[in-house]
Amino acid sequence: MITAADISFVHLGIRIEHLRNSISVFGFPITFYGMIIGLGMLAGIWVAQSDAKRRGQNPEDYLDFALYAIIFSIIGARLYYVAFAWDNYKGDLLQILNLRAGGLAIYGGVIAAVITLIVYTRVKKLSFFTMADSGCLGLVTGQIIGRWGNFFNCEAFGGYTDSLLAMRLKRSLVNESMISSDLINHLIVENGIEYIQVHPTFLYESVWNLGVLAFMLWYRHRKKFEGEMMLIYLFGYGLGRVWIEGLRTDQLIFFNTGVPVSQALSLILVLVSGAILLWNHRKIKRSTKGD
Repeated sequence: MITAADISFVHLGIRIEHLRNSISVFGFPITFYGMIIGLGMLAGIWVAQSDAKRRGQNPEDYLDFALYAIIFSIIGARLYYVAFAWDNYKGDLLQILNLRAGGLAIYGGVIAAVITLIVYTRVKKLSFFTMADSGCLGLVTGQIIGRWGNFFNCEAFGGYTDSLLAMRLKRSLVNESMISSDLINHLIVENGIEYIQVHPTFLYESVWNLGVLAFMLWYRHRKKFEGEMMLIYLFGYGLGRVWIEGLRTDQLIFFNTGVPVSQALSLILVLVSGAILLWNHRKIKRSTKGD
């Protein structure tokens, strides 16, 4: 007898009968969300240090920076999320501290990390753009891994789809605020159990970021100026996020404007980073011709 699965990729034949989102260590629950985020951070630090060593930098500078960046990035990611989802917290402010339930916005973490790097490089008298180029390789690595934390939290998914990668979730596992009217209209009931069928946007973003990382690893030997890898990351990640954010049902809205804040920010990053990349390459090309 086939039991009801908590999660399934219906067209791929992949089923997870019982999705665990935590383990218990000495009676204390540790969530997979937190463990995966932590794993992503460690992997990101290793990648950034490896690239720094290849380029003749001191890898210890990146470890020292990471100790500050991790703390401030978590704070930034949480504040960004809470600011644009204030209605979920204004009635119980202590829930702001409940990170195990999720609610970390990547852009908030990235903004905090950039500010931290600006301060760190000024204090240490290091090059911001040199560190940013190696750091972005680590950042995108962490994002590739970290997005799978959303899988275990049953969050960061899109609207209804019946595509090849469609993911079916038990409704009881999902925060009701993330279930759109369109998903309700396409509600699936099997043996008395309600399911929603969605775009697995966490998977889309993880795979997209893997492609961004692969390109950056290939291109880093060919880069033309300091800061170029950072701009490529902002352009590549932003481009994917413009598309993916449009699919999601849990968009953070810019106050009462109806504008998805992360989608708008992604578009701005694509336009600005793309323009700077184009300008610098044209400048280098003109300089080469002049020589």
